Amino acid sequence: MVDHAQQLADHVWQRYDRKQRLIRYAVLLATVMVVFWAVRDIDIFWPWVWDAPNQISGLGARMWPPSAAGLNSIIAALIETVHIATLATFLTIFLALPVAYIAAQNTTPNRACLWLGRFILVSSRSVNTIIWALLFVAIFGPGVLAGILAIVFRSIGFIGKLMGEAIEEIDRRPVEAMEATGASKAKVIAYAVVPQVMPAFFAIVILRWDINIRESTVLGLVGAGGIGVILQGAIDTFAWPTVATILIAIIVLVLIGEAVTSLLRSKVL
Repeated sequence: MVDHAQQLADHVWQRYDRKQRLIRYAVLLATVMVVFWAVRDIDIFWPWVWDAPNQISGLGARMWPPSAAGLNSIIAALIETVHIATLATFLTIFLALPVAYIAAQNTTPNRACLWLGRFILVSSRSVNTIIWALLFVAIFGPGVLAGILAIVFRSIGFIGKLMGEAIEEIDRRPVEAMEATGASKAKVIAYAVVPQVMPAFFAIVILRWDINIRESTVLGLVGAGGIGVILQGAIDTFAWPTVATILIAIIVLVLIGEAVTSLLRSKVL
């Protein structure tokens, strides 16, 4: 009986064997070392970190109650923010769809166009909206135009990539049937490709519009228009009650955008 119990104990099931456990421990140790190295290398001033709760409390006291002064200008800036996001999304459609077409393997004319399309998509997604805004502010000067172009150049990568993936996943049989009848390339696209990707198209554009509203709220911090301009001015002048009002307005705007997006998706999809 003792030998039988010992044999059972020796054959207790374990999820990982000894080698796998050692590998997992080594990976965990390496991760901890990398995190420690990163935290030490960024040179955090720890007294400020420990004092952060007091600073947050003090800032909150200065921001309360929110000020209603300048509410009309805040509302006007919010409307401008929505205009920036809407116009940028609309313009992106005309630029992103051709890129998506040449970036999809089953519709691209040749390998050169394929890699050109993918290079455009990667370049667009690699640069943050704020960086694009800084670039266009330097070119066109501060204002709404720089904000619109910044969001457009950022959105091309998002819409183009997702639309390209949707095109690659279409059913090839309608395309092959139309090609067999001698239909032109334009007719194949219009009657065999477009109907299959239309649901994805509307879903992607609506989602991107929602994202663009969120991103356009901060463009003013670099002079690219929208509510961020007023927010930066209020912060620079230490008008903390006005800052609180602007932050509340931004949250309300984002919530409204989320509600509109959900409604549109339910109607379209």
